[in-house]
Amino acid sequence: MENNKEIQPAGSVESLFQPFRFGNVTLSNRIVMAPMTRSFSPGGIPGQNVADYYRRRAENDVGLIVTEGTFINHPAAGNDPNVPNIHDEDALNGWTKVVDEVHGAGGRIILQLWHVGMQRNVGDQPNPHVPPIGPSGLAVSGVKVTGPMTKSEIHTVIEAYAQAAFNAKRLGFDGIEIHGGHGYLIDQFFWKKTNQRTDDYGGNLVDRTRFAVEVIEACRRAVGTDFPISFRLSQWKQGDYTAKLVETPEQLADFLTPLVKAGVDFFHCSARRFWEPEFEHSSLTLAGWVKKLSGKPTITVGSIGLDQDLISSLFQGKETKNTNIQNLITRLEKGEFDLVAVGRALLADPAWPVKMRDKRMNEILPFSREVLKTLV
Repeated sequence: MENNKEIQPAGSVESLFQPFRFGNVTLSNRIVMAPMTRSFSPGGIPGQNVADYYRRRAENDVGLIVTEGTFINHPAAGNDPNVPNIHDEDALNGWTKVVDEVHGAGGRIILQLWHVGMQRNVGDQPNPHVPPIGPSGLAVSGVKVTGPMTKSEIHTVIEAYAQAAFNAKRLGFDGIEIHGGHGYLIDQFFWKKTNQRTDDYGGNLVDRTRFAVEVIEACRRAVGTDFPISFRLSQWKQGDYTAKLVETPEQLADFLTPLVKAGVDFFHCSARRFWEPEFEHSSLTLAGWVKKLSGKPTITVGSIGLDQDLISSLFQGKETKNTNIQNLITRLEKGEFDLVAVGRALLADPAWPVKMRDKRMNEILPFSREVLKTLV
């Protein structure tokens, strides 16, 4: 690093290393490994290399690991045969090794449940003959690809989520996260542009939460009352980074209320840049507003500790440098959010937490696209 002062926090990082109660478990600190698709699980089976990858983060003091998105047991859930699933016997055995490795290193890990919906293209593996599904058969662009999901299909997918949640608890995970953002299936029900249904699963903003509510309720029944359920949400979508589900705090409150009632314990609030205010006339971030309005703890995420957002670093090919994190620490100490999810910085350097803790910021390795080619 050319300038050590650029990456030295102005204040103490101690607040990042305070314990936190996450459901029925206690985390050693506030640092979360964000879920990041890696595609290193051929046939949907996480191998020893995946177990080692997650163990290295636990060994280096990540308080909570959220796994990469994991496909539920539905033929149209996925669009990549190298992304892990949570239903095949070999995949379940692979995840057992992951859990054992992370717990053996003193870490905690929750499994993210994923259905890509209309983000799947016609002909995508691993089931090329299965068409994509979505609330209205509309891609994020608004283009019609297939017909709307039938109520029978909706109920089948809900049961697949419940099965995945049950499997996660049976394998020893410390909780689950339901992916409800980024324009994937659940988010497609939320968003008016992709949900034009006129039945019980469409309508106004609150009505469009019904599918998510039934998914959450089914998962809660499958895992019981004391198993943590995190819900990931975002305003932006894959391919539309200016998209917004809600325009005002009042709309956000309306949106969150049914999800809380359904059984969400935590909200994982995905933004491209965590520090950006979500609404006018307030400095509160998305995670800050969600915590304030829902009464639930929140996880913030989005370019934490880096000098540019995901899109710039991936698609413009720029090396991403580490930056001052005082803004993050200040907001955490004020209680704006509770946990801090780190993505690309942890991909590049598994030891990011211990280097932060020990004030060795000049030793933190930078992120570049080359990091994505291997499981460091």
